[in-house]
Amino acid sequence: MIRIGVTGGIGSGKSVVCRLLEMRGIPVYDSDTAAKELMLTDPEIRKGLISLLGEDVYKEGYLNKPLLSSFLFSSPQHAAMINHLVHPVVRTDFRRWAEARRKCFFIAMESAILIESGFVREVDKVVDVYTPFSLRLKRVMKRDGSTEDQVRQRIHSQMDDEQKKKIADIILMNDEEKSLIVQVENMLQLFSGIGEY
Repeated sequence: MIRIGVTGGIGSGKSVVCRLLEMRGIPVYDSDTAAKELMLTDPEIRKGLISLLGEDVYKEGYLNKPLLSSFLFSSPQHAAMINHLVHPVVRTDFRRWAEARRKCFFIAMESAILIESGFVREVDKVVDVYTPFSLRLKRVMKRDGSTEDQVRQRIHSQMDDEQKKKIADIILMNDEEKSLIVQVENMLQLFSGIGEY
C-alpha cells in the first residue's frame, strides 16, 4: 500500500485533486471532515472543548462553529490547544480507516495541515497542491462569502506555501493553466514506479 498525503493551503484545490483520485477508485480520508465528526462524537474531545470554551461550544447537539473558529484563529496558542485535543484522535481514526483498506494499492489522506499536525508521518508520499496567492484569495472569498481580510488571516495562519513545497515529493500546479487531470495521472504512474513526472 502507498499512502498519499494531499496538502496545500486553503483554496489551493486539494479537494479537486482528491475527487480525481476517488474517480480512479482510490479511497480518500478527509481529515477535516473526520475531525469535525470526531469533535461531535469523541467523548475526550468533547470534554476538552467544553473545558476550554464552556458549554456553549455545543448547541443542541451541534458544534458552535463561529465560537470555535473565533477561538481557533485568534492566536497560535489557541490553535495549538485545539490541535492537541483533536489530532491524536484523528491519527488513530486514520490508522483504523487505513487498516480496513489494507488491500488497496493506493489510499490518500487530505489535510491542509498534514505537515504541521504530524500527519505527514502517517503517509509515504507528500503531494502539495500549489496555487498562486491571488487566485486562492479570490476562490475562498467566492466559496465562503468571506471578506478579503478574513481570508488573508486564515491563509497566514497556515504554514507558508514555500515551506510545504520543500517537503513535498510532488507539487501539483493548480493555476487554471496546467491540467490537474494530467498531473494526477503522471503522479500516480510515478508513484507506481512506471513513469516519470
